[in-house]
Amino acid sequence: MDENPVQEPLLLSKISVNKKSLFVSSVKWILTVLVWAIFAAWIGVIFLFPTQFGNELLVKYIHATSGNPLGITGSLFLVLSGPILVIAFLSIFHLIVSGDEELQQKKSSKHPGVRLWTFPVLVDGPFGVVSAAEFIGILLFAVYVIWALYAYIIQSLNRVSEEDLTPMEEGIMFLKLMGGHLGSMGLYCMAFLFLPVARGSVLLRFINIPFEHATRYHVWLGHLTMVLFTLHGLLYIVGWAMEGNLLEELLSWQAIGVAILPGVISLFAGLLMWVTSLPPVRKWNFELFFYTHQLYVVFVLGLALHVGDFIFSMAAGGIFLFVLDRFLRFCQSRRTVDIILAKTLPCGTVELVLSKPGNLRYNALSFVFLQIRELSWLQWHPFSVSSSPLDGKYHLSILIKVLGEWTGRLRGSIMDISEAEQPPSPSQHRPKITASVEGPYGHEGPYHLMYENLILVAGGIGISPFLAILSDILHRVHEERPCLPRNILIVWAVKRSNEFPLLSTMDLESVCPYFYDKLNLEISIYVTRESNPPLEEGDIHNVTVTSVCPMSKGCGMSGLVGTGDSIWSGLYVISSTVGFVILLVILYRFYINPYSISTWWYKGLLFCGCMLASVVIFGGLVVGLWHLWEKKISAREEYDENRLKPGTVQHHEDTANLFQKNHTSITTIQYGSRPDFKEIFGSISEHWGYADVGVIICGPPTLECSVAREIRSRNLKRESHHPIFHFHSHSFDL
Repeated sequence: MDENPVQEPLLLSKISVNKKSLFVSSVKWILTVLVWAIFAAWIGVIFLFPTQFGNELLVKYIHATSGNPLGITGSLFLVLSGPILVIAFLSIFHLIVSGDEELQQKKSSKHPGVRLWTFPVLVDGPFGVVSAAEFIGILLFAVYVIWALYAYIIQSLNRVSEEDLTPMEEGIMFLKLMGGHLGSMGLYCMAFLFLPVARGSVLLRFINIPFEHATRYHVWLGHLTMVLFTLHGLLYIVGWAMEGNLLEELLSWQAIGVAILPGVISLFAGLLMWVTSLPPVRKWNFELFFYTHQLYVVFVLGLALHVGDFIFSMAAGGIFLFVLDRFLRFCQSRRTVDIILAKTLPCGTVELVLSKPGNLRYNALSFVFLQIRELSWLQWHPFSVSSSPLDGKYHLSILIKVLGEWTGRLRGSIMDISEAEQPPSPSQHRPKITASVEGPYGHEGPYHLMYENLILVAGGIGISPFLAILSDILHRVHEERPCLPRNILIVWAVKRSNEFPLLSTMDLESVCPYFYDKLNLEISIYVTRESNPPLEEGDIHNVTVTSVCPMSKGCGMSGLVGTGDSIWSGLYVISSTVGFVILLVILYRFYINPYSISTWWYKGLLFCGCMLASVVIFGGLVVGLWHLWEKKISAREEYDENRLKPGTVQHHEDTANLFQKNHTSITTIQYGSRPDFKEIFGSISEHWGYADVGVIICGPPTLECSVAREIRSRNLKRESHHPIFHFHSHSFDL
């Protein structure tokens, strides 16, 4: 009699949950199909434009849509920039529908198989390690460039042959025609150029590519775009030189038509950014690369003045999404952040614990950009998060290795604070560190939790994100949260044994008591520049300098980040985009059309002005409301009992004992040798059997290439009972 009232609601609840799950999955599938359909159509249009048929179709399209308020600008904006903005809107809806339930719905595949994103195809070469999916993208751009060049050369030759010109005049005309075509090809590439560097972009979140990985696409596209723009400029320069009016043309600034001088300035700014971003120059002087790259403002604005509004609108979609992200980062970075704890380790590494609001989410593979105002107001440096979201609701940790001037000065400032008088005399100026943070950024989903078998390969400070992964897994195992990993192998290559304390920043037993009963964890350490263990090992590992950095008017990190609340970030993108269109319509309807404004460069300037104004006015309104909502939520949050507060320090046992307590039974250390990945992966293949094995690498390019090469070899030559290895790179060299 008593069972039915209990069981019926449970049954109805289960049916309701299943229906909701089915509905969510269906909506996500429909949105995904729409996104890829629009993207494929957009790419098809770009491929079609170099053909004669494409030109005729474009003329008919412009004629059919000439009645829109923006004229030809609106027509080109709709067909070339509109699709990427529509895709952004659909991505927002997809992220909102997905919510935070993604992990619970994903399960380990019963049938392991090769995946395009995790199978390394190219290992050695100018592109570094390239997956099969990335290789397809590279081929797509290569095919477009070859196809467009062929089509444009044929068109230009046909056009020249129709004119009655001397051979010299034919050569000049051909150079100018090809110069214009190369410029349009560069403009199409520029439509993609800024998409990968929008750190909190909804597009990157939709396809689950973190910013630190997407930057390589920006580098590739940057090289291609600058090659095309440079050839564009050179062909015109040669043509003008053959005509004998080179200087006159370079300094010209026409009202109707292309303004040459702004284009020269834009190209010069682009060349400076290009040259200083080359690896040798960047390694020689990172600050030169960083400061020169701020010329992107001159580069974009000069381009708008050069070509005018309707041509610039062809690449405006990607630039607009970048401006949206840049403004949001500006708003987030205005806040100073509490440094709860600052600790220096003997290996030259600094650990910072930063305050954050409880509602700011991140995962164990996230990273942040850090600014220390006492060191530089302009420099922002990326660092991997070394803590798990489950370590604490109100803080996150980062590890910083001293590798250059900026990090060296940071460590020196912390040492100065620790040596300062406690408390200082009234007349004494007490040193302080003022920090600002952008982020966190990273993968939309914690893919490290999707494999039952994990291999984590680190080089030096590359162990930092793996500490976060390990802590995250241990917390989830202990708290019985969704978590697949059960077999974990950590391979860590270090130069010297004084880097061992990095492992001791986490107490495994305190996170998950008796974890060795629930998790098969092995740690293999390779010390490459020491042939034997130090005689006085305790002296190496038990020295830790700890200090608290005093902060004035500090607080937690701001939640105004593109990877934060999906609803607010979605409203920000949508409102800014709608505002942009509204401002353009108002501008053309009440100013440009009534007053017959026809100056190309001026209309390009007004177009950029509308872009910026829409972000500041319409997007700024949403950001202001978002900030008020965040303050209201923060005011209602109650501090956890275990929350660290500024001015307190947790005292641990010395790192030598902590290292012995945590890791001795599961750790093997080899001195004077490097990891033999052929042997390591061979042993794994025999012991773990037929399964998917996630391999995550965080280290220098040589380490990545060695691991990727072995994975490719194993997957191509694997036997039926051996595992399939999946390559993931977590770069810390942005």
